[in-house]
Amino acid sequence: MENPGLTFATPTILAGDKSLVSLVAHELAHSWSGNLVTNATWSDFWLNEGFTVYVERRILEKVYGRPREEMEAVLGRQELEREMAKLPEQDQILHIDLKGRDPDDGVTSVPYEKGALLLGSLEQKFGRERFDAFLRDYFNHFAFQSITTGIFVDYLKKHLSGAATQIPLDEWLIKPGIPASAPRPVSDAFTKVSEQAKRWASGQTPAAKIETGGWTTHEWLHFLKALPQEMSAEKMGELDRAFKFTQTGNSEILDEWLLIAVRNHYAPAYPRLEEFLISVGRRKYVKPLYTEMAKTPEGKARAAAIYKKARPGYHPITASTVDAILK
Repeated sequence: MENPGLTFATPTILAGDKSLVSLVAHELAHSWSGNLVTNATWSDFWLNEGFTVYVERRILEKVYGRPREEMEAVLGRQELEREMAKLPEQDQILHIDLKGRDPDDGVTSVPYEKGALLLGSLEQKFGRERFDAFLRDYFNHFAFQSITTGIFVDYLKKHLSGAATQIPLDEWLIKPGIPASAPRPVSDAFTKVSEQAKRWASGQTPAAKIETGGWTTHEWLHFLKALPQEMSAEKMGELDRAFKFTQTGNSEILDEWLLIAVRNHYAPAYPRLEEFLISVGRRKYVKPLYTEMAKTPEGKARAAAIYKKARPGYHPITASTVDAILK
């Protein structure tokens, strides 16, 4: 939680290698987008989170270099596409209509990643120097105010000449999906990782022979996302023996692995799954895991048993989310 001058951060960002510090950058960025300039309604939530993801990645680029920022951006785009595939069209809209609905219905990757893509599109179209000047003026002009999407659009059209004609704002703000003109981030490092995943999946390279030396958390995540959706227990076991995914202390990698384990009924990971869901209440991890388990009767029964133990430790918002999944 990004209280001004005092951020409360989840211990799940502690991986031992400083690889998950993007959340620190994100919460620091909220000092400007969220605390200095705030969304006026929950339908304008993207003004907080889209701006913050954009600034977060600019911080990471400055601290770690362009390749790191590219990897994070690719993973963000992948997550957006994966979640959008499951969302109704009304929830794929950046300026979402939440009349008569729980504001938490709008807390998806859409305000975060689609919002950041819009700002990245503006930077790409007008150049970083010009867009940075616009951002500084924007934060100064609306400092200590709560604003709506309409106010932002009016300011954008007035102070970034050409935005109204060169950027399809309606496609971004009030239509579902990702506009065809959206930037598609690429990562050379991920291209190499994808090739390794394909070689393993096709049987050309055993897991123990995959070249993983120097891989970052983000490369491991891309590797896991690049694996086939369906795998046998034997193939899962081969990966687990080679890379100790079930025992990892990195919450990002563990969460992705446990999703794969649930999908493929990999029983050796079930004790770790229960331990993780009881000890971690971060909705980013909890919601997808319960959702995946609830897809089968056996999985739903396992989810209910775990949830009975875990629920007393969950935040009320997280508990209400899982309640709805298992209802």
